[in-house]
Amino acid sequence: MTRSHVFLSAAAALLLWPLVVGAQLAVTISPVQATGSKAIVPLTMKNGFAERIQSARAVCFLLDDQGKMVGQASRWIIGGTGDKAGLAAGGTNAFNFVVAAARPFTSKNLTAKLSLSRVLLEGGKLADVHKEVQIQNTDK
Repeated sequence: MTRSHVFLSAAAALLLWPLVVGAQLAVTISPVQATGSKAIVPLTMKNGFAERIQSARAVCFLLDDQGKMVGQASRWIIGGTGDKAGLAAGGTNAFNFVVAAARPFTSKNLTAKLSLSRVLLEGGKLADVHKEVQIQNTDK
């Protein structure tokens, strides 16, 4: 390995380290399952906070194989209402994000993009979604 490769590897590690270390809520997006005009986006979440997550709100965008948005929806993926439990500290949970479209999907090769807009911790503290949430897509 040349000296420049070592330097570039070290620089990349230093740039990515805050993203990995700061992620307290890890969300994994599994491949989209589409049938007709409905798509299911399976999510897996792990709470790395010391507190329980009371609620988390997300928006999911569906993109076709050409990158065009073909559907979107917003949902509470953790808690949100009094009858839904939060996510305990250290706990994991699965959520199926359902996105309905006005017309049937013409492409079966859909990609999901997820964005969390709000994460509320126990005691009313808001988490910084840009620093403390990590979203990862799994390979198809």
